[in-house]
Amino acid sequence: MASIIVRGLDESVKQQLAQQAREHGRSMEAEVRDILTRAARGPNIGIALMEAAQAVGGVDDLPVPARTDVARAVEFE
Repeated sequence: MASIIVRGLDESVKQQLAQQAREHGRSMEAEVRDILTRAARGPNIGIALMEAAQAVGGVDDLPVPARTDVARAVEFE
């Protein structure tokens, strides 16, 4: 089984996770594992947004501006 380390997590987020874990009767590690598993297996956000838009009548009338930006290479310096 794989492991990850999350650095720079805000203390308030950690406290929220600890509270949720207590409410669900499990360790904070188990709580985070469940959250990450559900997020990774959940629907794609794009599909979810599309379905939400369709549920309220679609977005065909929304103006979509033309893209004028040009793709460029990333500089790693």
